[in-house]
Amino acid sequence: MKINFNNLTVRVIIAIILGIGVGFLFPEFGAQLKVLADIFIKLIKMVIAPIIFFTVVIGIGSMGDLKKVGRIGGKALLYFEIVTTFALAIGILVVNIIKPGTGFNTSAVEGGDISQYTTQAAEAQHGFIEFIMGIIPDNAVAAMANGELLPILFFAVLFGLATAALGEKAAPVITLFERLTDIFFGIVNMIMKVSPIAAFGAMAYTIGNFGLGSLVSLGKLMGSVYITMFLFIILVLGAITKFYGFSILKFIAYIKEEILLVLGTSSSESALPKMMERLEKYGCSKSVVGLVVPTGYSFNLDGTAIYLSMAAIFIAQAYGVDLTIWQELTLLGILMLTSKGAAGVTGSGFITLAATLAAFPMIPVEGIALLLGVDRFMSEARAITNLIGNGVATVVISKMENEFHPPIEEKMEEANMTVAK
Repeated sequence: MKINFNNLTVRVIIAIILGIGVGFLFPEFGAQLKVLADIFIKLIKMVIAPIIFFTVVIGIGSMGDLKKVGRIGGKALLYFEIVTTFALAIGILVVNIIKPGTGFNTSAVEGGDISQYTTQAAEAQHGFIEFIMGIIPDNAVAAMANGELLPILFFAVLFGLATAALGEKAAPVITLFERLTDIFFGIVNMIMKVSPIAAFGAMAYTIGNFGLGSLVSLGKLMGSVYITMFLFIILVLGAITKFYGFSILKFIAYIKEEILLVLGTSSSESALPKMMERLEKYGCSKSVVGLVVPTGYSFNLDGTAIYLSMAAIFIAQAYGVDLTIWQELTLLGILMLTSKGAAGVTGSGFITLAATLAAFPMIPVEGIALLLGVDRFMSEARAITNLIGNGVATVVISKMENEFHPPIEEKMEEANMTVAK
């Protein structure tokens, strides 16, 4: 079989394999290559704020019907809350069955520096009022400049609602934003050409810095996290996709390039612009994609929810803290709040985890140092789960609203299956 080296998927796979090899054979050199991934992620983050702003405004403004905007937004938020709760619950269930933290040697925390995470967690307020206040930007332009996702979303929704209320008067603005969006996606296409280099650097750094041997000591926790996320995708998301008439496996195959990009960079944000394009080609309407996907990146982080619930109870198990069922339910409730708005960038999970454990004084917050060595490896799993979960959510909401129009070949395939039955 001839390998097409011009295919982005092939190049990313080759880059990941080469990165693992370089990190293993030349660990010191590999550890220095993180800068390649950092540059790529900065390039992507450079265009995310304007893309999210324009697509949300276009999505809401082009609908015209404010009732429709509210209906789609309400359905999306309800869906996000239900599915994220399932993710948290399945994480707590599996970690209690497997008990990866039981008998763990906690002396490993002596070598772990967690100050950067606890400091950031202490600075961030995680109460309900603080959460709401954090959504409202002091300055919309500053929020755009700093890449603060939730404030950008809030301002974009208000801008979109005002645009929709103006009707035809706002049509030139919508047209301008559509042209600007095309330009920004053109920039994304240029950036994507260097994604294999970023994947190479990220994997070389991961293996070079932590080594393959570092996986052994925490292999049970890693295995538990990967198993849980696999079960969530196949069982929970699989059941949802089957109910709404499409296959989770075929959908995963369809977004394989985006998944591989996330695998290489450990950041679901790196695939956000291309994922939106891909979902439109899949059949979701531009307006639904523009509203649901950016919102999902703050409120539908299934992989992050699974990781946070399992990591918190793993630390409790490692220190011999036996949580009651009520304490675990309380933990689930707190995580339902703290997991919202967590960025899709490596390291944000630690900050959120530190903030969550602050509400549980019986669980030593320094226990997050136990996870420092393998968090990088688990971040790929949660970022990929986040990506798939948001893709599925967009298709589901599109189908709910009769805003899903698959390509002609897809319709022919469905018709043939119906005839065969």
